[in-house]
Order: sequence, then structure tokens, then C-alpha cells
Amino acid sequence: MPPALPHHRRSGRPSQRGAALLLLLAVAGVGAATLLVSALGGPRSDAARERQTLVVMGQAKEALIGYALHHGRLPRPAISATNGQESPLPCASESSCTGFLPWVTLGVSAQDGWGKLLHYSVSPDFTQWPIMTSAAVGGKRVLTRLDSGALAFLAGQPECSLRAQCVPAVLLSTGRYNLGTSPQGIAQSNGAQGNVDEIQNNSGFNDFISRRASSDPARPGGEFDDLVTWIPLRLLYLRMSASGQLR
Repeated sequence: MPPALPHHRRSGRPSQRGAALLLLLAVAGVGAATLLVSALGGPRSDAARERQTLVVMGQAKEALIGYALHHGRLPRPAISATNGQESPLPCASESSCTGFLPWVTLGVSAQDGWGKLLHYSVSPDFTQWPIMTSAAVGGKRVLTRLDSGALAFLAGQPECSLRAQCVPAVLLSTGRYNLGTSPQGIAQSNGAQGNVDEIQNNSGFNDFISRRASSDPARPGGEFDDLVTWIPLRLLYLRMSASGQLR
């Protein structure tokens, strides 16, 4: 910032005053441009993008439950990476009920903080109206990896059944690095080796991994920066029951 003029030099030649005014306008313009770039998605830290992703995923989770409260079922995945409407085709299996969040149908953001599409996997029984609580089985499991390398369940258990329910639906962000799909439908290549947990999330339809981020390829499970959340069955049933949408 240029030093202030002494008080006894309050006036000057017109050219000097004009130059000072132009400098002030230029500085103001740079500040405004900086604010504009920031508002339009300028450079941000990974921590900020992660916070944004968690907010977007939280909104998507609420939208999914809200859809169930209105329609009596959870939506199927999107038609494709470039069409965010819910697929009109019934899900015949856990794999065919795995794809991208139907963002247009739900009226939410399609992307995480890194501009990748959110993945969505839902058990077929919960996409049929009405959901029959006497028969519907949530088939998704969420695991974490212990420091020893062993896997442990965060949600669900080895066998999913009517008496031992797992999770009806899972949401996934593939994070900044490795794998994932752009809004144009372009799959990002895997830039790592040995990142088996990320590969599992990107291609799986029953089991999903949620663990601490790591850039260490030697860590059990390899590099990892995915974010995972899910809809607990008890929460879904409680809210659907309160809205009169369960039989």
C-alpha cells in the first residue's frame, strides 16, 4: 500500500490526483475480482472442499428420506451420469440398483466438492412401493479398516436378513484423487496402486469402506480419500411411520 501523503500536501497537480484515483480504482478492482473468483469457485483448500462435500451429502441424505416420506419408497439411481432423473427401470438386483444419485429427481446437487458425481446404491426392496416391512431386506454393509488391516463393520453384519438388517442405502464421494466420474460422464483413471478400498467403493454394490483419509500407499487398504454416509434403517422406518408411509 502506498504511504499516505503528509497533511500539508493535501493538494497537488491534477495529473497527480488523477493518477492516485486510478491507482485506488485499480486496487478496488483487484479486490472485487478476487471476491468474484472466490464466489464462483476459486482456489479452495481440500478441507473446504471436504466440508462442502459433507454438506452436499447431508442434503442428499435428507432429500432421499424426504422422497420416501412423499412416495413411500426410496428412489432408484439416476438414468446415467448425464441424466439425473430417476431410472424408470425397476431394480432387479443390488448391482442394478447402484449408480449415481438421481439429483434432478431429488432437486439437490449432483457433485461433491471436487466436481465429481455422487454415487448412490440402494437395496431393491426399498425402491418398490409400498415398502413391505415384513419382507424388505437392506443389503448394504459399511466397513472400516483397523490399524491392523482387518475390516470391521460400521453398519450391518456378515449376513443381511429380515432379522439381522443391514443398510438400505449408501452415498459415496470418491474424493479428490483416484477414480470417480465427471458430470460429463468421463471416468477418472486410477492414479494409485494398491488402493483396494477405493477400488472396492468405486465398483462395489454391497460392501463399502469408510475410513480415515491417507496418502500412504503402504497403509492397509492403500491410499484413501473417499467419503461415505448411509441411511440407517431404523431412522428411515421411524420417519416413514410418522408420515403414515409404512405397511
